[in-house]
Amino acid sequence: MKIAIVYNRDSKRVINLFGMPNQEKIGQKTIDRISNGLRQGGHHVRAFEGDKDLVTNLEHYMPRVVKGELPGLVFNLSYGIQGQARYTHVPSILEMVGIPYVGSGPLAHSLALDKVVAKMIFQQHGVPTPQFFVMDSLDTVLPDMKFPMIVKPKNEAVSFGIRIVKNEAELREGADVIFKKFDQPVLVEQYIAGREINVGLLGNNPPDTLPPVELKFGRTGQKIYTYEDKTRKSGREVGWECPAKLPEKVMAQAREIALKAFKALGCCDCARVDMRLDSKGNLYVLEINSLPSMGEHGSYTIAAQQSGLDFDALVCRLVDVAAARYFGTPAPPDISKPTRDTGQKVFSYLVERRDELEDRVRDWTTLTSRTDDPTGLHVAHERLGHFFDDMGMLQVEDLTDPRVAWTWQTKAGLRNGTLLIGHLDVPMDSQQPAHAFRRDPEWLYGEGVGSSRAPLVSMQFALRALRHIRRLRKIPLGVLYYSDEGRDSRYSRETIEKAVARAARVLVLRPGNLEHHVVNQRRGWRRYRLTISGNPRRLGQVYKRMPTLQCATACMDQFTALTSREDRLAVACTDIRTDAFPGLLPHRVTASVLVSYLDGKTADACEGAIRKILKSSDHPWTLEPLSDRPPMRKSRRNDRLVKELKTVAAAWDIPLEHESSLYSSPGGLVPARVPVVCGVGPVARELVTPHESVLRLSLMQRTLLLAQFLSGYAGKATR
Repeated sequence: MKIAIVYNRDSKRVINLFGMPNQEKIGQKTIDRISNGLRQGGHHVRAFEGDKDLVTNLEHYMPRVVKGELPGLVFNLSYGIQGQARYTHVPSILEMVGIPYVGSGPLAHSLALDKVVAKMIFQQHGVPTPQFFVMDSLDTVLPDMKFPMIVKPKNEAVSFGIRIVKNEAELREGADVIFKKFDQPVLVEQYIAGREINVGLLGNNPPDTLPPVELKFGRTGQKIYTYEDKTRKSGREVGWECPAKLPEKVMAQAREIALKAFKALGCCDCARVDMRLDSKGNLYVLEINSLPSMGEHGSYTIAAQQSGLDFDALVCRLVDVAAARYFGTPAPPDISKPTRDTGQKVFSYLVERRDELEDRVRDWTTLTSRTDDPTGLHVAHERLGHFFDDMGMLQVEDLTDPRVAWTWQTKAGLRNGTLLIGHLDVPMDSQQPAHAFRRDPEWLYGEGVGSSRAPLVSMQFALRALRHIRRLRKIPLGVLYYSDEGRDSRYSRETIEKAVARAARVLVLRPGNLEHHVVNQRRGWRRYRLTISGNPRRLGQVYKRMPTLQCATACMDQFTALTSREDRLAVACTDIRTDAFPGLLPHRVTASVLVSYLDGKTADACEGAIRKILKSSDHPWTLEPLSDRPPMRKSRRNDRLVKELKTVAAAWDIPLEHESSLYSSPGGLVPARVPVVCGVGPVARELVTPHESVLRLSLMQRTLLLAQFLSGYAGKATR
């Protein structure tokens, strides 16, 4: 499990510093010991300061999870940075953003920190506590209580400001110090002469009580445990005895009182109850520490060790009891535990490798392989080939063009099976700057991360999961990758057409959109190269014939006017370039003309209209067809395939809808008798731009969807 240790030590990273600063600090040695202990327990651990960057850091470290995957958990050691009820700050943030954590919630912490409210609740629940009153100012009239008494701040911890006072003068002097230093009311409590006993609690419903610990103060100094004692600045050593030498009856009573106090304030997972035992054997609860010290010399860890829990076992036990509270199990489910459920095996395999999944996207994204980069494409092909060798999949020679397209298949072969189609190239112009990989809490960014890399990695991990459950060899499955997406599959088309004709169903590994759609219909796409020429002209000279550039723009305006929503036709001109001699106006204009269409006859008519417009111009021209990707038409077969994907998605609570798209894909090369769905890859946005990115959660969701879907077909194939 991913564990984030959250603490407050050095950081003052807040928007503004004001109010009462926190004076408690967790020791670095303690943080390191907890980290090491959790790692010994098999957990993945990182530590973060509990400041204003906490949510961002946690989102990076433990992003949103898929259904059934345990989220990360926070081991909370945070005292807060400033202000009131500081123990509540980090737990409140974690509650808000939905991250489980070890320890009590904000309400229990706030009640425990307000010593007056805590004592009132103790009284209501029959928990014995010393008589007390509150001073709001130095003028407070004192009630009829006997000295000696204890003065302490009303809302502080770790014995800040605590002092024994023997008369009214000392009381008012001690209160004055607290007013000035802590700016809060003073709790005045009857001093109970006797022994100090601490009882730790661990767990819930009900918690276990650890062996009572007695503090040994020695012969000098006040018989109370001060902040100076805890920080080893008092000049004296306070010893411990565990288990405390108490009569069985008193021992049992101490445990019972501790349980009552724990429940009365609504604490969770752990706490330490501090008591005094007078000469008559009466126990009184002084306070409850809802965030007990995990220091190696603290009474809580000493008592746990006496119970048989060394430090490593203690911190792992705290994680276990918190996980049981959140997830309703005796311990966090072991996702590596053997199971006969194929779907659960696939799920367990993938969620165990969530970080590896993202790291592999990073590795592929840092490998440049744009359409016009033969060296980069060669390296990418070699890497992909090594992967399929590891999977035990063989290259299909008659479905491979060594220059632009490669097909691999399982031992069961491709025929009547599933074909996955993806592209290795990133369809970007070589003149555009490279875009480095980076993460934020919700998105993965980088060159080609959505259009090519994340779908590729999703395919790889889905196949790895199937191999893990020993079903990959049994699945009739092929994977085809091509490297000329930036040229509309112009050279790989023939190979793709042969491969899809052999399959029973086709999934195109293009990215899904922001609404979590797959695509069951895509328009076709025709691309032309238009050239309009004329004679070189000098600026300012008058000619009968329209200038070449002006003629070209006039024609392009007429092309664009052919766009018709009713006919599902769109026309646009891109990549407009001019040629001109120095000091002369352009004499040649070259442009790409794109026609998006759903019906071939409509596209033919559009091309005829474009040629008619060009013929009416008074300039020489050529219109050269470059590529033609047929439309992927909606069909009942496609709809059934979408329905099957949705059924799998619903079982794992993965959002999935379907739509039509204006953009073309190899899905249009699939014959009508073969069902095809496009956009099965992870959800992406702003493709082929500097802001191209993939939704982090969808990377896991779509990988799980693909693996579970293919696993289902394995079952059908073997029945």
